[in-house]
Amino acid sequence: MFQCGECGKRFTHKSKLYTHRRIHQEEKPFSCSLCGKCFISKSRLSLHERIHTGEKPFSCSFCAKCFTSKGSLVVHERTHTGEKPFSCSQCGKSFTNKSDLIKHQRYHTGEKPYLCLQCGKGFVTKTKLRDHQKTHTGEKPYSCSLCGKSFKEKWLLAKHERMHTRDAGMKIQSYPQCGTYSADTSSLTMYELSHVGSKYPCSECGTLFTCRSDLIRHERLHREAKVYACSTCGKHFPDKWRLAVHEKIHTGEKPHSCSECGKCFTFKSDLVKHLRTHTGEKPYSCPECGKCFSKNSVLVAHQRSHTGEKPYSCPECGKGFITKSNLNYHQKSHTGEKPFSCSECGKGFPVKAQLVKHEKIHTREKTS
Repeated sequence: MFQCGECGKRFTHKSKLYTHRRIHQEEKPFSCSLCGKCFISKSRLSLHERIHTGEKPFSCSFCAKCFTSKGSLVVHERTHTGEKPFSCSQCGKSFTNKSDLIKHQRYHTGEKPYLCLQCGKGFVTKTKLRDHQKTHTGEKPYSCSLCGKSFKEKWLLAKHERMHTRDAGMKIQSYPQCGTYSADTSSLTMYELSHVGSKYPCSECGTLFTCRSDLIRHERLHREAKVYACSTCGKHFPDKWRLAVHEKIHTGEKPHSCSECGKCFTFKSDLVKHLRTHTGEKPYSCPECGKCFSKNSVLVAHQRSHTGEKPYSCPECGKGFITKSNLNYHQKSHTGEKPFSCSECGKGFPVKAQLVKHEKIHTREKTS
């Protein structure tokens, strides 16, 4: 074994010790030819370069999702297998990767190693510090190409963009130089500007781009144009396997059954989520407060209570909501719609949850 004189960490190979020492010496001899970012080892540089090339050579055997590194694939596959090899010695909670365990343990110790130089506030993770720093600078580096709205964080932009894609009334605008498409005319102006002083050509249509990342995004439009259409409803998919999965909705096929209660599901992912109701497993934890959830979608909605984001707004009065279901519930206050009625007394309710709560009154009356 070879031991680091700085931190005591041990290595099986001398070469790995040499690479590790560069962390202490802050030596990064390997630089990316595209963006200039430097790395301590050639393997880390190679991994980084895949961000520019878009290469994802490691695919998941469960869902076919692809990854840039084998380590990322191994961690992802644990979401399918349920394996959580890293457990907290304080509370017993388990995690799919070691970094999540380290972050979690800080909630027990109270350690906040990332300090804001502006106000001195401490944070559990580096990501949370970066997000906080934007409150001082007012920086919103992620802007929507469709409406120009800016966001502090990339995931907020991604959520916002889905609102545009969900909008059935979108007008499709074609790009005259290459025949690709965008969702409105404002994007056309932005697109045309991107051709000025550009140097990365599209191999499919010859269109030029100033940034390689823009080229990679553009090339996806060509790939996604070669889609598979559902013969029943006409919905399009970029992969044949995604179409096959979708078609099960129309056939009513539910090949995945729960070993606990026998309930059947169309998709394996839905079965995995359902099984958590039996096991009590909550694998998605909030990095802000540590609260855990059984579904990622519920975690995302919860995180909005921290950020204050309300992406679903009522077209009638403009009021914003954290989830689409809350918006749907609110809209019934304008329409007066009460589609859920009690079979006992006929009373109507705008949402099913209220009906279920009401029906318990009748059940209690019968048993008393």
